[in-house]
Amino acid sequence: MDGIEVRDPVSAPDADGVPRRTTRRFPLFTRDTARPEGGGRAAPGDALAARQWPIIVVLGIVALGLLVTALDVFRIGTILIGVGLLVGAVLRWLLPGVGMLAVRSRFTDIVTYTVLGTAIVLLSLMAQPEPWLQIPFLKDTLHFTVSS
Repeated sequence: MDGIEVRDPVSAPDADGVPRRTTRRFPLFTRDTARPEGGGRAAPGDALAARQWPIIVVLGIVALGLLVTALDVFRIGTILIGVGLLVGAVLRWLLPGVGMLAVRSRFTDIVTYTVLGTAIVLLSLMAQPEPWLQIPFLKDTLHFTVSS
């Protein structure tokens, strides 16, 4: 192995002393970040709405929810915000290319949007006064933890 320079473990030489060029292992140091799954171009560069319509739909629903909340209809507005995130999860699941809606891997995006959207909708339905959804064991749990 005289005279063979090894830059990183991925290009280490094989039994014949030839550095390997093709490997399935990740390099020791990365110089760039991978593009998200939906990050490819689906339309020409000047067609922003055609390429980014999924995130525009989600942001539109969330913006409408914020506007309704600002107009003092708290419960409906926050439900709209949660529904916007759930719509984002469905779009991420169904569409192969979603533009900027793809932030992480498909699985992580779907789980994140679903958990956050569901939590916001459930908390909106349980908000006081006069909650639309009452979960009996939560009241019992609160009394048990506070009175102990």
